[in-house]
Amino acid sequence: MTNLTATFSNMRKRTGTEMRKYAPLMILIGLVILFTIISPNFLTSRNLIILIRQVSFAAISAVGVGFVMISGGIDLSIGSQIVMTNVVLAIMMAYWNLPMSVAIPLTLLLGTTLGLINGILSVKLNVHSLIITLGTASIYKGLGYIFAQSRNIMGFPDAFRWFGQGFIGPIPVPIIIMIIIALIGSFILTKTYFGRYIFALGGNEEAARLAGVNTKRMKILLFTICGFVSGITSVLLLSRVFAGQVFTGQGVEFDALTAALLGGFSFKGGEGTIFGLMTGILIIGVLNNAMQLASFPDFSQNVVKGAVLLAAVAFDVYQKSAKSKATVKNLEV
Repeated sequence: MTNLTATFSNMRKRTGTEMRKYAPLMILIGLVILFTIISPNFLTSRNLIILIRQVSFAAISAVGVGFVMISGGIDLSIGSQIVMTNVVLAIMMAYWNLPMSVAIPLTLLLGTTLGLINGILSVKLNVHSLIITLGTASIYKGLGYIFAQSRNIMGFPDAFRWFGQGFIGPIPVPIIIMIIIALIGSFILTKTYFGRYIFALGGNEEAARLAGVNTKRMKILLFTICGFVSGITSVLLLSRVFAGQVFTGQGVEFDALTAALLGGFSFKGGEGTIFGLMTGILIIGVLNNAMQLASFPDFSQNVVKGAVLLAAVAFDVYQKSAKSKATVKNLEV
């Protein structure tokens, strides 16, 4: 009887795990079907390309944020990093007349440095990264405003348009870069020792340290990677908008965080896949695109996105609660 009870318990556990794993994908498919019925223009090739290109910028940033979240941290400054680096890149090309071959690598280096600063502060001050990055977000954004001096910075070489507006065949360049970043991220997380260390760090930091993982160095490195990815996003967004603005990049951290939670990531760390992350990003993209097709005002879109974030957080809490109860029951059996 005891063995039978344990068998049913394991079956329920596996079923629950599978449902949680594929829930984001089922939600995405349901939304696509719903909006296809509501709007005939939704499931056209042109609109789908527009939709994926719109989310590609947030998706690239979300990969960096996802690495940090799996380790148990969080980066709320990535949008502000983009604000600052996009303004600096614009100044370098428009005012200093630096060639793209110099300005773009310098921008990537600046983004990497900003991420490095987040990591060092988080480790040295021994304060949760949410507080650290909330503070640095304000600093980075403020510096962006100071550098911009209330100007829209313009005057870039036409060749720079290719990164954000160009195509390789029928596919926009940002989508191709998004796919490459996602594939690299997935490979690192699933096929390398470094990826295993990231999950170990988020699952149990003390156990990871005792197993020989340099947890402090890992945290700094992950924030640095996140900063580097923000630099890539900054280049693409500036090329897309083609004007240095302090509004470029604001809100990216919100979409990245929401996508991660929708895709199965946890605030506590130790969980998450790039596939789930991309699914979460597409859910946000589908919602945004459908609301735009339906001519929803901007404030209504913000209400919906806020509700989606709260729902994702509630689902994460429910998952943790269900898992804890299942563990207790197994121990009792």
